[in-house]
Amino acid sequence: MKASFILMVDDDAAFRHVMSDELHRLGYEVSTAASGEEAVQSLSACEPDVVLLDLRLPGMSGLETLRAIHANLPATEVIMLTGHGSIDTAIEAIRIGAFDYVVKPCPLDELDIRIQRALERRTLRRRTNLLERGLTPPNLESSFIGESQEFRRLLGILHKIAPSDSAVLIVGETGAGKERVAKLIHARSQRSAKPFVVVECAALQESLLQSELFGHERGAFTGADRAKPGLFEVADAGTIFLDEIGEISPATQTILLRVLDTSTFRHLGGTREIHVDVRVLTATNRDIAAMVRQGLFRADLYYRLSTITVEVPPLRARKGDIDLLAQQFAAKLNLQFGSNKHFSGEALEVLRRHSWPGNVRELLHVVEAALVLCDGSTVLPEHLPADLRNAESVARTEPTVAVQQSMSLEAAERAHILAALNACKGHRGNTAKVLGISERNLYRKLCDYDLLS
Repeated sequence: MKASFILMVDDDAAFRHVMSDELHRLGYEVSTAASGEEAVQSLSACEPDVVLLDLRLPGMSGLETLRAIHANLPATEVIMLTGHGSIDTAIEAIRIGAFDYVVKPCPLDELDIRIQRALERRTLRRRTNLLERGLTPPNLESSFIGESQEFRRLLGILHKIAPSDSAVLIVGETGAGKERVAKLIHARSQRSAKPFVVVECAALQESLLQSELFGHERGAFTGADRAKPGLFEVADAGTIFLDEIGEISPATQTILLRVLDTSTFRHLGGTREIHVDVRVLTATNRDIAAMVRQGLFRADLYYRLSTITVEVPPLRARKGDIDLLAQQFAAKLNLQFGSNKHFSGEALEVLRRHSWPGNVRELLHVVEAALVLCDGSTVLPEHLPADLRNAESVARTEPTVAVQQSMSLEAAERAHILAALNACKGHRGNTAKVLGISERNLYRKLCDYDLLS
């Protein structure tokens, strides 16, 4: 891991030399400057992560140097070094942008803590900037295709709830579009200019999930060699989307409930209370109410998360949208592939007869495969998967799949997993038992085949 770079600015040569050696010993890369002018000249070459800046310098003052650093490298954090008689000026430095100040002489361990906190905030800012550049586009609704009554009803509900700050639980089958619904809620909310953070709860081990959500302090556990902000901090003033919320453990449920109730939490291994302003959206394909009755999910957390519950209809409940979706997917893929292909009426009729256990995501994959296999300009029924051309779809009470001679092993496995998911109504634990594999192995296969909702 690359060491953090520190620029130390102080006119006391002996102090610079001693502190530089000590910071090197702690694992930092260190450069020094004897004046504000020298520090500003060196910024473009070294681009430090943190500057330790003496408040009293010959020539350019510490405050002037601070302003120059922020003008050239706004992402660099600055810690002021001050004497006892300059506390008021140090506080003024914080007002104009310094991260913190320390009084000389400062114990090395205390200075190290301040540097780590400065690096933590720098990391948080960088992650937030990356997320903000990837925010949901403002015209997201234009990509929501459908004219069916069920779809229009869903859009009407989203129009009502998006401007509020209420917690929303989004329920629906795998592949129905729960994450897209969450993105639309965020895009139409007053938080749309702030981060939208997605957390795949089922993809992370318990200890890692808590660290990702709430952050950790240096030394909180083996391998925690530096402090790390949590995703709740990254999402501050924006929205956090917790996908597969039914997979989190009782311990994480307890912490999450406290965050929802108080808007505060602590880093793992930390004692400082951190306050955030975050809207929480969650999603699941499991029956959380049944899990509450079975004692697998906290009732108080369920009620807190489900202030508003939105049900995303499965594709088979909105048959009238299949043609529109297929044509929209084909148009986008034509642009991607540089082709000009369209579906015949017979091929669209085959799509309409299918029960779509994998929902909209399955339709997208079918359309993509059909365009790749079609040699001409018109997609015909023979370009569609064999199971779609059968009179009955793979969705049955038992997860069985008729393997065709032309079907690859990968395609057969994917179809079998889809059938099992449908038979178990999206419940991963039951699906894994039916398939005879572990739930984690099932999760990896769902990732491989892009079947996660």
